[in-house]
Amino acid sequence: MTETIRIKYFTDKIEELCYIEGKSDWIDLRAAGEIEMKAGDFKLIPLGVAMELPAGYEAHVVPRSSTFKNYGIIQTNSMGVIDETYCGDNDQWFFPAYALRDTVIHINDRICQFRIMAHQPALSFEETKVLGHQDRGGHGSTGKQ
Repeated sequence: MTETIRIKYFTDKIEELCYIEGKSDWIDLRAAGEIEMKAGDFKLIPLGVAMELPAGYEAHVVPRSSTFKNYGIIQTNSMGVIDETYCGDNDQWFFPAYALRDTVIHINDRICQFRIMAHQPALSFEETKVLGHQDRGGHGSTGKQ
């Protein structure tokens, strides 16, 4: 089943979003402004879009695998979560970036990606003294290879 997402663009200088069937279910987002950053700077990079996500879904926004290599920036909150209530006419999406080196990000550069996920179901927790499964060996126990 295909979901439809209503989208508002804040500029015509970025390529429109597209879903590429069979390649990845992550969709690239682009910088909607020319951004200069010095090492140590923080900026909210505008992504030029606002969206109305389907009810019961949220968007997960993360850097592309090449973002740090190409631009020397990291996302300050590691992963952004945008829920379906952030859908007003002025609710533009942003990428919170911290620069580890001087950099320039140009309009239309692909800097992050998103996918939508269904909300987590309601959960309850049941306390127990024993889980009854084999231990894996502790944190970081799967080795270096």
